[in-house]
Amino acid sequence: MARPRKFSRTQLQTAALALVDRDGLAGLSMRTLAARLGTGPMTLYNHVGGRADLDLLVVEAVVGKADWSHAKQADWRREVRGIATEMWRVVRAHPQVIPLILTRRSRSPAVLGVAEALVAARARSGRSGRALLVAFRAVQALVMGFAQVELAGPLSTQAGESPTAVIRRVRSLPREQFPHLTQIAAAAARSRAEAEFRRGLDLLIAGLAVGARVSRSRRPARAAR
Repeated sequence: MARPRKFSRTQLQTAALALVDRDGLAGLSMRTLAARLGTGPMTLYNHVGGRADLDLLVVEAVVGKADWSHAKQADWRREVRGIATEMWRVVRAHPQVIPLILTRRSRSPAVLGVAEALVAARARSGRSGRALLVAFRAVQALVMGFAQVELAGPLSTQAGESPTAVIRRVRSLPREQFPHLTQIAAAAARSRAEAEFRRGLDLLIAGLAVGARVSRSRRPARAAR
């Protein structure tokens, strides 16, 4: 007879995500999760099979927060924008988890669900096969890239340094050597992360729309050959 479960999956997800948010991926283990839950590591084996399951707990905790039900639109461009923006918001709140989302996505029902919704919206533009794959990966890369860029880019914050201090430091670089970095640092002082993401997403979607129109215009010519 199986032992009764001591913790709900939601409790496990919440505790695991809190550890990763605080200590990074290296801070998550059966031992540290058990300690946070106030139990012994062996107890967790009634809930979690091993490291792969720990990783999925964290991925599901983040992506499970995404609600794209309101994103359903007749226009595929608006739907892609809504789904991508929702994903960006939840991922940006937990950037430490991005590597797990990228490497465990095919094992996570939550990730597969949002991916299917995004691909389905893109497919309504007329894309299929490789063209649909490229479009999907382009949107995915934008979402994950924008979520990470605040931590990993030239204008990212470092330990103990505020965003304002980083911008001030980059703006003080020699302009003759770094003319473009100093220019965008000045713009960053007045910019907001969500506005940047939305603008970048709009540019990508506009490009995808042009590509879809070009592909449709070429089909009759190819068929006539």
